[in-house]
Amino acid sequence: MGKLSDSVSILGFVFVLVLGLACGESATATNVKATGHLYYPEQHNWDLLAVSAFCSTWDANQPLSWRNKYGWTAFCGPVGPRGQAACGNCLRVTNTGTGAQETVRIVDQCGNGGLDLDIGVFRRLDTNGNGYFHGHMIVNYEFVDCAD
Repeated sequence: MGKLSDSVSILGFVFVLVLGLACGESATATNVKATGHLYYPEQHNWDLLAVSAFCSTWDANQPLSWRNKYGWTAFCGPVGPRGQAACGNCLRVTNTGTGAQETVRIVDQCGNGGLDLDIGVFRRLDTNGNGYFHGHMIVNYEFVDCAD
């Protein structure tokens, strides 16, 4: 009987987990390292191909209004989808040191275990200059609806 009740408990946990994800429960992460990346989307007319972004394979033909609605980031955070599944999603990023927030769109992938924010976004979040001084800042992020 112990094995059956353990199996039922595990199935119940999996059901609750899947139900939470299906209902749009957002993924969040705290104390994540964010660095600056030199996409300069404004100088490249918000062209994902021009900056060789990973997500350009799927998102390069999105209208300009979609591509320039939010600042850009590469995503390799500890929580959330990976690869193509991350492309086009939006994050609300909060600088833990200042509380400054910005919504960004995932256009690329990275390998630093956190976020590579476009330098413009990085500067807007780095309201006290500590991120620039240290070369990174610590942020929290939450997946949010892009309202496209």
